[in-house]
Amino acid sequence: MTVSERSDQADLLRLDRQVCFALSVAARNVVALYRPLLEPMGLTHPQYLVMLALWEREPRSVTELSSALALDPGTLSPLLKRLESAGLLLRRRVPGNERTLAITLTDEGRALRKAAERIPPAVVERLGMPLAELERLHASLTAVIAATSH
Repeated sequence: MTVSERSDQADLLRLDRQVCFALSVAARNVVALYRPLLEPMGLTHPQYLVMLALWEREPRSVTELSSALALDPGTLSPLLKRLESAGLLLRRRVPGNERTLAITLTDEGRALRKAAERIPPAVVERLGMPLAELERLHASLTAVIAATSH
């Protein structure tokens, strides 16, 4: 093996060439942009994602929410409990199917949607990237999600 071939192999392991590293740092940084926008609403980023799913459609079962958010039910349950304690949603057993929990928003949870409408434009502004570039990034990340989902 030549020095050049060894150098090429070493380059494959450079931190700045790793997709996993770029995704990890980008995710951390983007979530950090949301924090000051969500704090006045009393939401964490994972709670915001739950609310987004419920603003799209309710009621939803825990299984449906788990699938929509790509979270296992064990991770989702504490989020739902905290949101229920905050008065934003209700968890009720489905009549005739006691094993299924239906998740619905309270009036307060529905009203919070209005405040949340300012978040996407604020995030786009804070990122300082053209909307078309963010849309391409979203499409690429969606393809990565599809390629890595089982």
